[in-house]
Amino acid sequence: MSGVGIGQRPENRRQRAIKFLWTGIWLAYLSAPVSDLLEGGHSDGVVVLGWIGLVAFVTWYFVLIFRTGRRDTTPMVLGALAVLAAQSSLLALSLGREWLVLFVYVSVASGAALPPRLARLTIPAVSALLTGIALAVPGGEAYLASLLLPALLGGFAMTGVRELVRTTRELREARATVAQLAANEERLRLARDLHDLLGHSLSLITLKSELAGRMLPGHPDKAAQQIADIEQVSRQALVDVREAVTGYRRPRLGAELAGARDALTAAGIAAELPADPGSALTDVSEDIESALAWALREAVTNVVRHSGARRCTVDLVRRQTLDGPMLELTVDDDGTGTPAVAPGEAGGSGLAGLTERLEQVGGTLVAGRSRHGFRLLARAPATPPDPDVGSGA
Repeated sequence: MSGVGIGQRPENRRQRAIKFLWTGIWLAYLSAPVSDLLEGGHSDGVVVLGWIGLVAFVTWYFVLIFRTGRRDTTPMVLGALAVLAAQSSLLALSLGREWLVLFVYVSVASGAALPPRLARLTIPAVSALLTGIALAVPGGEAYLASLLLPALLGGFAMTGVRELVRTTRELREARATVAQLAANEERLRLARDLHDLLGHSLSLITLKSELAGRMLPGHPDKAAQQIADIEQVSRQALVDVREAVTGYRRPRLGAELAGARDALTAAGIAAELPADPGSALTDVSEDIESALAWALREAVTNVVRHSGARRCTVDLVRRQTLDGPMLELTVDDDGTGTPAVAPGEAGGSGLAGLTERLEQVGGTLVAGRSRHGFRLLARAPATPPDPDVGSGA
């Protein structure tokens, strides 16, 4: 990952360096104090003290900016801003009007570090302090007009950025919650269904097994009938379990596309899906459509739960190849969190399961990183495969 998303704290040295670089760009406005120290004609002692004061100010400013969002108490942040304001006042009164620019940084830090209700008070207060110091410093009035508006606009702009960061963080948390609730609901559904389906069947098998055991010595023919009934009940239980696990039906692409749209929308991901897959599915067997539907379901689940994507595109096309007509289902997202596990590798059980399903109908699965995020491409023949293919014969 090359950068850090909005609302996310840096997690490694590279991301911290990138954030430091973007924040440090704005230090270019300190050229006036630096020029004053280099060319202002101050004595050596004053220059040394000026450099110490400037470095202390910048260090304190960065500490405050980098700690933004770590739930520090408001009194602590107000204290840090008071230190910045005091440093700015002392340096401007001691060294001259070139140092008034420091108040712009104090205003920006107020907007970035304080809740909006307090920032609305502190930003005008910093601007008022800037005005007072500028009037007290010789020639400060000439700088006031060019600094007062940036101090106000910069401070209030940072309050908007802070709110955007907070909203983005809440949306990420909500997306994770939606995915977790969906997974929990599916587990509860499966638990309920298995309890209801197997409770009766297993009880019946137990009773008939006991009955067959009692009948076996004296009535072997009746015991054989009970054993035949046990076989029938167990076979039906197996069918019921399979139907419960697969959602009572084979998934169909039309229904899965509708479900994918709902899931992506609920997770806050912009979805682009084909409106009508019917034309591409002409003369396609139920097994092939079911395999592609499973691929779509697994891909969308990964996008919602792992990718951190903002956009997801699903495409279904029918192509003529040397091997005959093929259906291609593509799921593209612009996220970075989807596991890049190759089909069939250890750890990628979901992708491995899809690979097996597609191979059973003569298809293939390709999944991995793309230029903009993650891509899953499922291919399957548009006509039923030869019965001998994949039979293991």
